[in-house]
Order: sequence, then C-alpha cells, then structure tokens
Amino acid sequence: MRILADENMPYVQELFSAHADVIQVPGRDIQAEMLTDVDALLVRSVTQVNGALLSQANRLKFIGSATIGTDHVDQHLLAERGIVFSNAPGCNANAVCDYVLSSLLLMAERREIKVAGLVAGIVGVGNIGTRLIPRLEALGMTVLCCDPLRAEVEADFEHVAFEALLSQCDLLTFHVPHTQGGAYPTFHMLAKRELQQLKADCILINACRGEVIDNFALKTHLKQGGCQSVVLDVWEHEPNPDPELINLVDIATPHIAGYSQEGKALGTSMVYDAWAKLNQRPKSELSQLLPQPDLSAMTVSSEPGQELLKQLIQAVYDVRDDDERMRRQLHQPGYFDAMRKHYPLRRELRSTQLMLHSTLTDKTGQQMARIGFLCNHSTNQ
Repeated sequence: MRILADENMPYVQELFSAHADVIQVPGRDIQAEMLTDVDALLVRSVTQVNGALLSQANRLKFIGSATIGTDHVDQHLLAERGIVFSNAPGCNANAVCDYVLSSLLLMAERREIKVAGLVAGIVGVGNIGTRLIPRLEALGMTVLCCDPLRAEVEADFEHVAFEALLSQCDLLTFHVPHTQGGAYPTFHMLAKRELQQLKADCILINACRGEVIDNFALKTHLKQGGCQSVVLDVWEHEPNPDPELINLVDIATPHIAGYSQEGKALGTSMVYDAWAKLNQRPKSELSQLLPQPDLSAMTVSSEPGQELLKQLIQAVYDVRDDDERMRRQLHQPGYFDAMRKHYPLRRELRSTQLMLHSTLTDKTGQQMARIGFLCNHSTNQ
C-alpha cells in the first residue's frame, strides 16, 4: 500500500509507516502524476483537491485532511468517485483559542484598556467559536455570537446579525470557513463598507481564512487612518501576502494560529483513525505521541487580574514571538511556507497545570479552567 502525504503533517511516519509505504512531499507541490498507483492521500489546506489533481489517481481510495476546514477539497467529486474522505474537525480549536487570548491581552496592554466589561463578537460558532465563548466570558467580557447557519436549525441559539455586531463590538474575531456561494457567503464579508462601521477602537482578529477579509480594503482603511487594532494570521494570496499590509497591522503571523503539538498530533491521529477503520488497522494512542511539555506547571499565589492572566498565558504562548519572526523574514524568498514548515510547535494552555495557593477560592480555579488551564489547589499554606 502506498500513501502520499504532506511533509508538514507531523507523526505521519509514526502512525502510518508500519502499515504502508509513506512518501512525504511539500503540500503545495503535490501534482496529478504523483497520485498514480497511490492508495491514500494525506493533505492540509494548502493542497487543492480537485478534478485536475485526481486526473491520474487510478488507485486512490482514501483522502484525509488534517484540518478543520474543507474548502480545499471537492467532496462532491470524491463521493462520485467512491473515495472516502475524512478531516479533523476541532483538532486545533484549543490552539486557535490560545492564539486569540494571547493576541487580545497583548492588544489590551498596548491600548491600556481593561477587557472586563468589553463586548466580544464571535463570527462563526463551530468547534473554535464554541470553545472561545467560555474563555472570553472568564475574562469578564460579554460575548455576542454570529452564526446564521446555526440559528436556522437551533431555536435556542442566540444569533446576532453580522451588521449588528460591527458597531457594538470591542473585539471582533472570525472563525468561519471560506465560502463564496450559498445564503451566507463569507468571501470578503468584511470589506470597505463594513470596516467603516467598526468601532474606532475595535480589536480585529482573523485566524480562519484570509479571504474572509478584503485585504486591499483593509490596507486602504488603515492607510487612511483607521485606528482599529488588527491581528492577522491568515491572508489573501497565501503564501504571498501583501507586505504593505503586514507592515500596517499590529500582529502578523504566517497561518500558524492552530499550530500546537496537541493540535497537530490530534489532527493526524484523527485522519489515521479514519484510515485505520477503513483498512482494519489498530487505532492510534495520542498520549504516546506527545512529549512532556517544557513548562508543565506554574504556581499562582494571588487572585489573577488582567496583568497576571497575560503573564500566565504568555508564559505558555506569546504571540509576539511569531510576529517578530515573520517581520524579520518578510523579505526572504519563500519565507511564508518556510516558517510554517519549520515552525517550533508550541504547547497549549491545557498542557500546563496551575497550582493555586490554598487561600484562593474554587471560583478562581473554575475561572482559570474556563480560560484553558488545568488547575489544582496547592497544599501550601
């Protein structure tokens, strides 16, 4: 059995090589002729799986994408050809939430504002958005949710229309797929007109798909004096984002919001388990793939205000590191994909246990758990 896999999918060899001949290549370089006599294809979002790519796939029975999104895969075509498809919904949701919190608290520090009492708007309330709600609420924020698809099928879902969010939110964060058709397309849903409706001091975060925001309109808006804080992890025209826009935004990162060791391991193992079920192979053991974190525990002795929360989160993941690396490498050929390929996978907040001083209340422990940490009370007096 032969498997062709994106070389940036970690743990592929550990999981698949005992059962098949695994060939790993750059995801953007996968070509139709490579799929001749291949039984399974393992991709990420940079590979467009369409009729052209599958034109010479004479033996392909399984395609797995270690991603939440599926807009890069023509699932209708796969169904027509009898090719089983599996992806990894929710695999990197916690990592993206960590990215949002690290970015939010950094922007709040720079603007000298308190996040408690602010209004957060989450656009897209799927695996990521759902996990983000309790984290933002634990920071004292009021959370408004925009997801018309959920509102159509869930009578109790509290949906706020996108247009209504724009003028209300102090934080606007996007977690939707890229779609151009249907009743609620997300392509350029934030463009010139919408940008003009944002609150002047709104913090804007996009960690889903670059095409959701009209990058040219955003660049023009910022050049004309738009004073919103902007955090972009995703860009139009990847892997060649507009360098002028990069220099205008507050935080710029190369599509790595979901790049945690836990998320990567879970994404590959979810794809492996789907393939293993199809081929009657044993399931994966995720715990055996992950090494011990470098920072396994921290002790908290006082009630965590915003500054302490920022310090705790940044101790595990500080988004400034990724921003600085991207700006340093901006003018090097192929820097965007190179950074993704050689990214030093970070750990998630949940990998670090907070030891809470015995004087701290259970309510504090509950708050920190909602933010994403593992919590235990210390026996120290």
